[in-house]
Amino acid sequence: MDSATSDARTPLGASADQGFKIVVVGGFGVGKTTLVRSVSEIRPLNTEETMTRAGEGVDDVRQVRGKTGTTVAFDFGRISLDARNVLYLFGAPGQERFWFLWDRLFAGTLGAVVLVDTRRIDDSWYAIDRLEHHGTPFIVACNDFGGPIRASADVREALDLDPQVPLVDCDARSRESAKQVLITLVQHVKHRYADPSVRTGPPQQELV
Repeated sequence: MDSATSDARTPLGASADQGFKIVVVGGFGVGKTTLVRSVSEIRPLNTEETMTRAGEGVDDVRQVRGKTGTTVAFDFGRISLDARNVLYLFGAPGQERFWFLWDRLFAGTLGAVVLVDTRRIDDSWYAIDRLEHHGTPFIVACNDFGGPIRASADVREALDLDPQVPLVDCDARSRESAKQVLITLVQHVKHRYADPSVRTGPPQQELV
């Protein structure tokens, strides 16, 4: 398994002139920071702070007892597609008190990944609702926390997913797994904007 910190970090080439924005959203403690860290080619910028007892009265930590840090603004990473095109990754905070930031993060977004912990699937509804409201293309990725794997049909039914929305399993700690999630998203976006009949949101920058 690839480590979230073992990959080489490379500078951005001087010829890069086109950036595409991807947002990773989901509930509290589903692995958004981990996914951005594992796949970014640079050392990610993050705004993670240590969780304290005072926060237990604000954030529901019953299902994330082993979690010691939490994102309080957003995570940021980068992937170079080629010499001229770059993906910028933004990991949104999962706590309900920070949801007001999401609408701003979605502005200008090519697409989004909704990361899901299937033990707490209800935590994903708000993210999907906001993305559908904005007309933002998205996929759903179920992060592996070592428990029983839920059948895809059950997850789709629980989230009331449109049949055209891709649903994949992943391990946010693995660079290769995280890359496959992003590849799935890019392919979904490309297919969506190649077919005007499935375009429900405002026009966005075309994928090259």
